Amino acid sequence: MPRAIPNLIPAPVAPAAPPEPPPRRRWPLRLLRAGAVLVLLDTLVQAALAGLFVTGDLDLLVWHAANAAVLGALTVVQTVAAVLVWRLLRGPGWPAAASALLVVLVFVQQGLGEARVLAGHMPLGMAVFGCATALTCWAFTHRPTAHVAGGAR
Repeated sequence: MPRAIPNLIPAPVAPAAPPEPPPRRRWPLRLLRAGAVLVLLDTLVQAALAGLFVTGDLDLLVWHAANAAVLGALTVVQTVAAVLVWRLLRGPGWPAAASALLVVLVFVQQGLGEARVLAGHMPLGMAVFGCATALTCWAFTHRPTAHVAGGAR
């Protein structure tokens, strides 16, 4: 029986791959989802307050005006979250742009309401609701790529 000859020449070793960066967490997407839901719910509250005001409860106009400021702040938070998803999770940029547009629409809406220009205020409110709905739907259907969100909690 032949004896095995020991391998005296070491096998070539592949260079070590550079270490991968730590996995990115999905917190920006969670923040965007939470912000989008809050914006959408607050938009519905705005519509309810406006409807109740139109039925004759004049005190609700003050609540409607105050809630407009809340909605404006929520859209700013949503925009920041959308930018974080775009930049940190390498998501598409259009939700960040649409969120920024929503901030502008809400503040124009607020100005039209304070000026009592209902011919512009009411249709713009529908546009705000539509944009908020589209952004919320996207936030819950978007899935980050495996490379970017790999290992994320």
